[in-house]
Amino acid sequence: MKRPRKEAKRPPAARHPRKKPTMEAILAERGIVLATLAGIPKRDRRDVEAEVLLNAWNAVRRGMYRPDPRDKPRDALRKWLHGIAWRLASHYIHSAYVRHAVLHPSPLGLLREPVGVDMHAQIEAREVLDAMASLPPWQVDALLSVDDPDGVSAYARKHRMSPHTALSRLRIAREALALRLKKWRR
Repeated sequence: MKRPRKEAKRPPAARHPRKKPTMEAILAERGIVLATLAGIPKRDRRDVEAEVLLNAWNAVRRGMYRPDPRDKPRDALRKWLHGIAWRLASHYIHSAYVRHAVLHPSPLGLLREPVGVDMHAQIEAREVLDAMASLPPWQVDALLSVDDPDGVSAYARKHRMSPHTALSRLRIAREALALRLKKWRR
């Protein structure tokens, strides 16, 4: 048994006739747009203003500007532009770009050290990784056991050896790593 399909809901028909203000009339009301965008940083305000004016003009061209005939024409246009500007300002403020951008390496002056990648530290880290890759696997395991939360004793239990033997292996691995790094840095 087939059920009757629901008709798609359509937006209500416009109640007022279309109006087509000129671009000059829209530009004459830039003051209300700029007042609405007052909370947006100055560096981005001109871009958002241009987007508001462009969206308003495109809406006029599509016939979406339908003011109430009882309103004064200028007041109706100002209310309509305020609505467009308010929505675009809201979209701007809630955008991921604005929420996650860090424009200064020390926001609010809380960080004392420079933020960013230290190239010298990266080069040293790569040297250490390359040197570790050239070591035998048992020495790499011994070196990595230091980073284990349980420490060298867990490494000793895992490999069924006394803790003293594990520490001796760690010492040998450290000496081998230091020797490799010393040779490479000459």
